[in-house]
Parts: sequence; C-alpha cells; structure tokens
Amino acid sequence: MAAVGTPLNRTLVRVRKPFSEDRTTAVVATTLSVLALTYPLIDRALNLGALDDLFPIVVYILLALGLNIVVGFAGLLDLGYAAFFAIGAYTVAILTSPSSPVASWLPFELNFWAALILAFFTAAIFGVILGAPTLRLRGDYLAIVTLGFGEIVPIVFRNAVGLTKGDQGLNAIAQPNIFGYELNSSTLWGWWYLLMLVGLLIIFMARRLRDSRLGRAWMAMREDEIAAASMGIDLVKTKLFAFALGASFSGLAGVLFASRYSFANPSQFEFSTSVLLLSMVILGGLGNIWGVIVGGLLLGVFDRILSARATGWIQGLGDATGIELLEKVNLRDSRVGFFGLTLVLMMLLRPEGLLPNAQRKRELEAQATPEGEVRVDETLYDKRGEPL
Repeated sequence: MAAVGTPLNRTLVRVRKPFSEDRTTAVVATTLSVLALTYPLIDRALNLGALDDLFPIVVYILLALGLNIVVGFAGLLDLGYAAFFAIGAYTVAILTSPSSPVASWLPFELNFWAALILAFFTAAIFGVILGAPTLRLRGDYLAIVTLGFGEIVPIVFRNAVGLTKGDQGLNAIAQPNIFGYELNSSTLWGWWYLLMLVGLLIIFMARRLRDSRLGRAWMAMREDEIAAASMGIDLVKTKLFAFALGASFSGLAGVLFASRYSFANPSQFEFSTSVLLLSMVILGGLGNIWGVIVGGLLLGVFDRILSARATGWIQGLGDATGIELLEKVNLRDSRVGFFGLTLVLMMLLRPEGLLPNAQRKRELEAQATPEGEVRVDETLYDKRGEPL
C-alpha cells in the first residue's frame, strides 16, 4: 500500500480532488462519458436514427474546446475561429482529393493520417500568422481583426478556383483506414468512436495545458495584461501559443469533418459557425472544459436536430388551427438570431455560464461587488483554479 506522500498517492489525490470538491462537474463529466461511449447502442436499441445527425454536433464541440483555449483560458476574443476549421478541411482536401491539382502533382499519394498531421501544423502556423499582427490589440479591436480574418479565408478559398474549384468544392477526400478497417459514409459507429478518441485527446491536452505554467500565464494575461507583463510573463509567446494551439485543434476538427462527408466547400465555414462556437463556450462557461461540452451539446442539438423538427411541429399546428403566422415559422432561418439572443441573455443573467470555472466565477462576483464593500468569504485557489 502506498504511503502518504509518495508520488503515487500525490497523483491520486490530484486526480480525485477536483471531483470531490465540485460534485456537479463530476456528475456531468461521468454522465457525458458514459453517454458518449454507449450512445451508438442506445441509438440502435431505441431506433432513434440520430447518430448521423450527432456527428457535426460533436465536431462543433471539438471546435468549441479549441476556442475555449483562446477565449476561456487566454481571454482573447476570436470572432473568426471558423477560418481555422476551413484551413484544416481544405488542407486535407487539397492534399488528397483527386480533383485537386496539388494531389496530382505529388510524386506519392498521401493518406488520411499524413494529411491529418500536416493539417494540424498548417492550422497552427496560420494561428501564429493571425496572432502576430494582433499582439498589441485587445478587446473590441482584436475581435474586429479576427472577424476580418474569418471572412477573408472562405473568400480566398472561393476565389482560388484553380486550387479549390471555388463553389464547386473538392470531393472524394481521403478517409481513414484503421488496421485495414476503412471508414466511409456507412460506417457510422467507426466514425463515432474515432471522434470520441480525438475528443478524449483534446480534453486531455486542454486539461494539461490549463494546469501547466503556460495555462497559468494565460489566466494571468486574461485578468490583466499589464500586471502579467510586470510579473515577467512574455505576452508575445503566451498569445502566440494560445492562437496556435486553438487553431491546431480547429484544424483537426476540420479534417474529420471534410473526410467524413468527403467534401469541402466554402459555404460550410461561414461567420455563423464562429457565432455558434462562441455561443457554446459562453453558454457552457468560459474556461470550464466540461461546461463547454454541455453548452455545445445543447446548442448543437437545437441547431442540427430540434430546430428542424420544431419547425415541422409548429407549421403542423398552424395547418391544424389555421393560424397563418405559425404556418410561416422557420426556426432554421432564425438560428443565428437565436445564438445572438443566447449570448445576450447569458451576459445579463448568468455571465459565468451554466457550469462556470470556479476561479472565473469568483472573479466575476468580485467585479460585481460595490466599491468599498468588504467581502468576508474569500477563498484561496490552487493553480488549476480549484478551491483549496
């Protein structure tokens, strides 16, 4: 039996401590993990037929986890995050699609896994390219620059007809082969568990980054850049790492998305995607990994499943009652407005999100305390933001 203070015992305490002190997070994390692993069985047993609809939702959740690094950990407002999603998707498409001139020029044929690695680093490089000119920008000015970048990238892909086929898009994109088992449009279970594996990897990396020295530097920079710089934090490297790592996760998601549907088109990466992702992060809770997953699941299910089905129900009710207004309702056309309304309501009613990071919640409460009032319930936090 390991004695108290041994490395093994310290590791076990470090793993158990967050879950023992935040039971809500523990319950949510356990529930989501069990549901993710067993959902294909549940879908088949209940004949739900929603496994294919859930694929893009899970991809968007992976994107939101990457955006959480930039917005939640580092406090850098990025309104053009869908651009890196497009870069990852088009990287694998350009390198593996038979209709791509680059793929035909290569002396050898790239498979999915090689293109995945290249897309990861390509997206990271473009993250640095975006971050470098914005090092001196904060708040609204940074948001405007990232918004412009997010609009430019799809336009470039649309106009580079010789390379990307423009609005026609690139098809027949390479799909993964796992020990002789090739995933295609009909292997839904294989795609599902590949997404779960990638998601597990991203969650692990995000947690390790949050608890690292770099993660603490992100959080210090998020609260006060001047104070962080005065304490010796290199803001240039810290910001560039945030942009690069967030972009690389988005690139991974882009590869999976393009490969699953074997198609990449500029219309898939519009500004509304960035709005949806930001809404997921804010709804779930800035800086909370499991909160982001919950927010992504709620908004994703509405966007991809409930909005279409609810539109049918409302229009059917309009037909039955003869109410013309209900017959014309189309929630799919109003989804961007719904995401915007979600952002406004969360900022007004619960700015910390549904499952807030403990440290972030206390910071917001401190900001709301009237000047001159003394708080007597202050709590100390460890490097992970958990109460001591």
